[in-house]
Amino acid sequence: MPDIEVIRRAPTIAIIAGEDSGDQLGADLITALRRRYPEAHFVGIGGARMQATGFDSWYDIKELSLFGFAEVVSHLPRLLKLRRELLARLVAAKPDVVVGIDAPDFNLGVEKRLREAGIRTVHYVSPSVWAWREKRAEKIGRSADRVLCLFPMEPAIYARHGIDARFVGHPLADRFALVSDRIGARDFLGIPQNVPVLAVLPGSRGSEIKQLGSAFIQTARKVAAQLPGLRIIVPAANERVHATLRELVGNGEDESTPQLIDGHAHEAMLAADVVLLASGTATLEAMLAKRPMVVGYRVSPVSYRIAKALNMLKTDVYSLPNILARASGMGDDVVLVPELMQDDFTVDKLAEATLSLFHDSERRGAIVAAFEQLHLALRGDLEGHAGDLAADAVAEMIEAHHG
Repeated sequence: MPDIEVIRRAPTIAIIAGEDSGDQLGADLITALRRRYPEAHFVGIGGARMQATGFDSWYDIKELSLFGFAEVVSHLPRLLKLRRELLARLVAAKPDVVVGIDAPDFNLGVEKRLREAGIRTVHYVSPSVWAWREKRAEKIGRSADRVLCLFPMEPAIYARHGIDARFVGHPLADRFALVSDRIGARDFLGIPQNVPVLAVLPGSRGSEIKQLGSAFIQTARKVAAQLPGLRIIVPAANERVHATLRELVGNGEDESTPQLIDGHAHEAMLAADVVLLASGTATLEAMLAKRPMVVGYRVSPVSYRIAKALNMLKTDVYSLPNILARASGMGDDVVLVPELMQDDFTVDKLAEATLSLFHDSERRGAIVAAFEQLHLALRGDLEGHAGDLAADAVAEMIEAHHG
């Protein structure tokens, strides 16, 4: 970590986080920046974790935690009013830098207006420009003076468009050990050490589980019928998800009945031999847990046809482990993780792929070795953590402002 002198005047650093994951990133960033600037003032929008560091949140983070087009539209007048008030307060406060964490639909517009007003801006967490419409990088560059990227392949994309981007490591890579502790996870969950275990994660939102959950649970039951002694564990993110999953799982008491657990998704992955899960951030978590996996997903046929017709997808693989493997140079056609999407998302195909992993220990070992390499690549700097690397990049912006 470079030595950065504390500037004479305590800086004001504004941060705008829009959901729980952004709150965690913001808290880590503030903690690291306080080591550089002990008297700094932190203001903006943040949640409980950020506020615990002394952050002054002007609005409740729940104001920005919206999902889905219909929900955003119904709250649009309130969001526009909040944005006007926030912009006015930030322009008046004249912070040394403004960091927008994720929430691109809200933050990029705010950042653009602030940058036009002469305030330095940073966007933390790049949208997936490597998968969806690379030209969006130019729009992001008009909003942010610097982009902080979680994945190592992203800065090169921005460089093609003349935009300052910095890879700072992925925070999840700091939260998983390089060598996973299967024994400890099984002890924690009360699972015997000598049985095969399948972890099933059909999504974290109710809409996903309703769309995908039945197929995943049926797949798990089909695998159990062909793999004696299999334990199936299904972590539920919250009470609402638990209730939805309970309807799918039922109340059977034999060992092959999927076992619902409240939370502890990471422990469930660590305890498993194989993970069956929906495409999304959970695939990255399973990779960092070093667990072979089968990934499945399905969207409505209309949405899929529109995406294909507009050529919106820029990759023929969907899960983050496969995308990272190709970007890291393991091969342009490498597929570490079986992906069963759209028409291939069937119980028979999911079960076949899952059983194949259980029956092939050599293949599982090769996958674990590859996942360890990818884990190292995501850490960015073996001497530092993602929060420290992000703080270095933000501190450079502050020092340049006072240089």
